[in-house]
Amino acid sequence: MPSHRRRPTRRQLLPLLAAAFVIATIVVTSSVVSQQTAWGPDAKVQRAAAEGKVTPAPAKQATTRAPQKKYACPGFSGIERTNPVSQLYQDSFAWSIYPPYQVGNGKGDVNWRSNPHKAPSWYMWLHSLRWLGQGVHAAAGGDRKAMARVTTLVHDWVKDNPFSWKSDVGAWESTMHRTNVLICTRQAILSGLKVTRLPKNYAWLDKSLLDHAKFLEANWSGGWNHGTDESIALFGIGCTLGREDLKKLAQQRLATGITSSIDKQGSTNEQSVGYAQFNYNLWGRAIKVLKECGADPGTTITARRTLLANWLALATDSFGRLHQLGDSELHKTYLDPGTPLEYAASLGTRGIRPTQRVGIFDAGYVFGRTGWGETRPFTQESTYSIRYGPARALHGQDDHMSITYTSHGRPILIDGGHAGYQFDKWRNWVKSEAAHNVLSSPVMAGRQTPTKLNRAEVQANSEFYELSDEPAPGMTRRRAVLVLKNPDLIVTLDRATSQQNEPFQTQWHLPSDQKATVSSPNTVVAQKPGEKVKTVLLQIPYQQKLPSNATKVVHGQADPVQGWHYPKATVRVAAPVVTFNREGRSATILSLIIPAASNATVTHKVRWQGSTQLIDLTIGTVRTTIGITPDGTLTRVK
Repeated sequence: MPSHRRRPTRRQLLPLLAAAFVIATIVVTSSVVSQQTAWGPDAKVQRAAAEGKVTPAPAKQATTRAPQKKYACPGFSGIERTNPVSQLYQDSFAWSIYPPYQVGNGKGDVNWRSNPHKAPSWYMWLHSLRWLGQGVHAAAGGDRKAMARVTTLVHDWVKDNPFSWKSDVGAWESTMHRTNVLICTRQAILSGLKVTRLPKNYAWLDKSLLDHAKFLEANWSGGWNHGTDESIALFGIGCTLGREDLKKLAQQRLATGITSSIDKQGSTNEQSVGYAQFNYNLWGRAIKVLKECGADPGTTITARRTLLANWLALATDSFGRLHQLGDSELHKTYLDPGTPLEYAASLGTRGIRPTQRVGIFDAGYVFGRTGWGETRPFTQESTYSIRYGPARALHGQDDHMSITYTSHGRPILIDGGHAGYQFDKWRNWVKSEAAHNVLSSPVMAGRQTPTKLNRAEVQANSEFYELSDEPAPGMTRRRAVLVLKNPDLIVTLDRATSQQNEPFQTQWHLPSDQKATVSSPNTVVAQKPGEKVKTVLLQIPYQQKLPSNATKVVHGQADPVQGWHYPKATVRVAAPVVTFNREGRSATILSLIIPAASNATVTHKVRWQGSTQLIDLTIGTVRTTIGITPDGTLTRVK
């Protein structure tokens, strides 16, 4: 159906959704190769593909033959659930939090430029056709009326979006998803009509599949989840239509992409824990798809997935959830029997207990825990994450040096979360340093900074880490982290220098169910009303006097944005943020994050032993001593 509405631009629509079951509104940035330009992950690989170095003869030189094996319909990722068959007869589409909207004239003539909410994800999922899923299922069961409506809607998309649809980013980015819907529709026709060959009046469907294959051949996103999904879809066309050349190209791309997507330590290249889990499942699907169509997946995919399973287990917190890092919602860890994920996801009730307590990964992650439930209940273990590594990319955020922490059976330090992909102040905030537990300054905003892990020392009852970077021109930043076990707590020493006066603050993001109160110039106490656990946050003067505004609490502030948490991309809740503040050409901020029983008294005393400052800390009846050497090293003395 023609339209005079303005089409969304590629800038407005990127990045777009990769998979609905990863995050309700996750959208991925496309990395598309042309002969002139390559960008995104593993550009050399993409250029090789564009130059024909890994691409066999184009599709038009091969002939179609009968399929030999099966490519199973992968389903519709839940998008079909809000789109019953009765709604399809009205040409209505519903997605996520948005109500049904009539995109057509009620007769299957759709305005494919519709975007009433100006939402990139909504627009892309319209073009994915996944919302037709319930109709496809009905057609497969022999419902001729549903079959007629589904094929009318699919055919309308094909007619209104002729090859190449690259000028419309919504159509472009959804190609891999729509490819699977076309295959599912084809299978539904055969099943519903009880035939083995596609009737001639549906020849347009196979032609469209070949057009989709041509598009996928020319536009591969490389070694990350988008490219993996594209390769699986391309393989699906080859399997469905008996095109060995398409299957071979897809296999080549999967073989190339796996080593970029998952590295030799099991980390993914997307800088998002949620996407790491998605990639684990996606590559599992790749193995299944290849096997079902008679192809050998080789050993590399399985080997890298095994490494990723260990990574995800270490990334699991005390409650069987993944630490919320990068563009990630709060996710339960996937329980995969026979892997370390089984034990982690089941809270230690199933599977074999992992032996590794701390994992340090070159991609920029530290995951640690006090244990796996050996001497205390699984949910009472403390767990933490620390970020560093390459500059922000793909689904990463400016979270370098940030810490998340669980202890005493509850979240202690949280991440700002994931706000989806609307181009607004909320998206800008969750990506920025301000939404993370770091030392920040306004001049850091928007810069993509790599961060080094200079030192890491793991002992039986403590771990020490030192990180450094240059987050803005003329500025240095260094963080020392000491994590203690028995008592469980975290100490950080943040130091920064600048060539001119700047405001600095170390931020500590707390769970939304807690109320944070400044109880003294250097102390904040956070507690959920009525709960038997509290968090005491101390800043102890070190090399600098505390200013009058040294300690503040921000909660649900809209301008500038601060004090929020996104557990889901569609859910924003106010949450307290404690800020320890400085201003000048340097800042030195010593923080102690102390989870404790609500009735425990927390006190400290500072003394010196030579050039080392000692902090004697008492938490209820438990005592410990922390040392700070002149070079900023934090040690557990007692």
